[in-house]
Amino acid sequence: MPLWLKDRLPLRDGVGPSCVATPSTRPGTAGPLMLDFLSHRLPAIDRPEWQRRLSAGDVVMESASGEPQALTAEAAFEPGRRLFYYRALPQEVVLPFKARVLYQDEHLLVADKPHFMPVVPSGRFLKQALLVQLKAAHGLPDLTPIHRIDRDTAGLVMFSVSAKSRGAYQALFRDRLVDKTYEAVAPWRAELAFPLVRKSRIVEAQDFFKCTEEAGAPNSETAIEVVARSANSTWALYRLKPITGKRHQLRVHMNALGLPLQNDPFYPVVNDPEPGDYSRPLQLLARELRFFDPLAQTERCFISQLKLTWPSPVAS
Repeated sequence: MPLWLKDRLPLRDGVGPSCVATPSTRPGTAGPLMLDFLSHRLPAIDRPEWQRRLSAGDVVMESASGEPQALTAEAAFEPGRRLFYYRALPQEVVLPFKARVLYQDEHLLVADKPHFMPVVPSGRFLKQALLVQLKAAHGLPDLTPIHRIDRDTAGLVMFSVSAKSRGAYQALFRDRLVDKTYEAVAPWRAELAFPLVRKSRIVEAQDFFKCTEEAGAPNSETAIEVVARSANSTWALYRLKPITGKRHQLRVHMNALGLPLQNDPFYPVVNDPEPGDYSRPLQLLARELRFFDPLAQTERCFISQLKLTWPSPVAS
């Protein structure tokens, strides 16, 4: 990414510029203008809106000299150019929750994320994403998540503040040197003996947003133990330690054991709440992160201040 981008294309409410590259030849289905290419390549933004953005100077091209060049609505298509623009949503839902920063230094920032908030922009969330809110609130343009948790999951997320030290912390997760502990509320099954370790092969399901187990060599592993049970032994509070980091791993493993997490909108069946319905948060919490800090040369332990709904209400 060119150095001038940081100086001349600053964050807007915590949102940095997005980039799209023009191909080496103009698409046959697009006209002779950059406006035609943008409308063809990114149809989620309609042509009148692209025209408005171009006229306002909100689309910038990396020129041959490396200098920024604002495009006009009449600019001709040029192959092999990178275009920068700011993503915007006309009507973004405002989440009634706020994240809390638990720790910050020159290298790391650790936040406590509430349920329903995505870590990075996705779908109908942009400025409400945790990353964007933290960038805007703390003036940290280089802030980058070192790992992710689901939008439905609450708890700890660790970010890199500086690009210079980012690799050292990314390596901790890559090399499985971070001890991660989750808590979850799920049904109690007396016939299961705990603690146990679930190993299985997790793959994407036919529904692209879900995962499932299939036969084959395991590629995922989770240690599971019981912390407590409800008075009538209907629900239990579990401690989950993922050894690997497959998407939806904890939810898939618990569901495969006949222990779907309370209020899970995907497992065992899709039951996603309507937009604006926050009454059934998934009872899964990223509770603790523990690791040896390679830069500070000290042990780190971060613990979420959020709590699950426990003991859970039980129908009579």
